[in-house]
Amino acid sequence: MKTYIFIAILFVTSISLGQAYTGNGDQKFQVGLNLQNNATGIQATYDYGVGENISFGLATVYLLSVDDLIDADFDQRADLRARFNANIGNVLNLSPAFDFYPGLSFGTKNFGGHVGARYFFSSGFGVYSEAQFPFAKYDSGDLTPAEELNNQFNFNVGMSFNL
Repeated sequence: MKTYIFIAILFVTSISLGQAYTGNGDQKFQVGLNLQNNATGIQATYDYGVGENISFGLATVYLLSVDDLIDADFDQRADLRARFNANIGNVLNLSPAFDFYPGLSFGTKNFGGHVGARYFFSSGFGVYSEAQFPFAKYDSGDLTPAEELNNQFNFNVGMSFNL
């Protein structure tokens, strides 16, 4: 019984210490799994808070596994994006450990948007999920399957760290 009480206290304490977004000067690093049609890969992001609810950052994706029928070179497997987030967890009166952030991104493949959420279990570690979708593709013609990579809806899930 004492063990269960100790674990419950530890869990409540770790949740109360988590801070998802603190505003100006806040720094987040995230790394996770990228899932999209015909490919899976790894995503890494860095966000820097410049205001109470605004952050700017970079995101990169590299596709490690591509369908065997697609001949994809490095430039189709890799993508780099500049991003803007509206961190609105506090606006929605969510727990300080939870952040919800819609945003925009300008990448090497398209101009797009994303919607994400992160939850921190402690002051330094949490989890995130993020959906990304293109608004306007830079190549407006018919895209080959290799050109569709990183240029379509994708979903990411992984770990988030306070820096």
